[in-house]
Amino acid sequence: MRQIQPSDITEAVSDLCQRANFELPEDVLGALRAALRQEDSPVAADILGKLIENAAIARDQRIAICQDCGVAVVFAEIGADAHIDGDLQEAIDEGVRRGYEAGYLRKSMVRDPLQRNTNTGDNTPAVVHVRLVPGDSLKLTLAPKGGGSENMSAVWMMVPAEGREGVIRRIVDRITEAGGKPCPPLVLGIGLGGTMEKAALLAKEALLRDIGQPSPLPEVAELEAEILEAVNATGVGPMGLGGRTTALAVHINRHPCHIASLPLALNVQCHAARHVSAVL
Repeated sequence: MRQIQPSDITEAVSDLCQRANFELPEDVLGALRAALRQEDSPVAADILGKLIENAAIARDQRIAICQDCGVAVVFAEIGADAHIDGDLQEAIDEGVRRGYEAGYLRKSMVRDPLQRNTNTGDNTPAVVHVRLVPGDSLKLTLAPKGGGSENMSAVWMMVPAEGREGVIRRIVDRITEAGGKPCPPLVLGIGLGGTMEKAALLAKEALLRDIGQPSPLPEVAELEAEILEAVNATGVGPMGLGGRTTALAVHINRHPCHIASLPLALNVQCHAARHVSAVL
């Protein structure tokens, strides 16, 4: 049994908070550059160029990509042969506290969802999802989630008769309705199946997949491509001002579900698709 100290977790999370907010992943940058090459709208092309420039400035000057530094969402994969010598949530929260302070990152968490006059002051607590895996290591993935894109996310408990066409229609209608609010171009994480809460988690996890990496299931990869084409055909475009690229990618995670249900979740991610991992 391998021991993992809370202090090591805290140090890692602090570093991840800053790296995630300063460094746009290369797969996202590549997708933005590809979108710029195919864009024929001068306004859209200008926006895409500025997003690429903004990412370079953030990386070089170690400042936030976006003023909304998000909720600290952490995916923790704990090896069955690893033992954390303390409280995982507390260790992660202390890392978020230190990372957001050291990186001069905006702290957006309020204590009470209805009484919104008190900020927690340190962007805690983090939202932590834990999964037990083989091995003796701890993998931490931090994905800051901004409010603008999260607000446009949705869960539908559909009836099976709505089928494939219903799934596509719901996603396209939602993105059309959202317009520029989630700061497109977007990455769309979709959870299909499971239960209400499982579909939502599948959708958020789907955002962690590298852009350009389709589902390994051919029928799911085909649906991803069809939804991406339909979403981009809306013409919403970068920042909602028109253009060819409303979404950079569609990623679907699928799970078996009850015979009477067709759960569908959409987790919308803005152009600042931030996530970074570390293994202890």
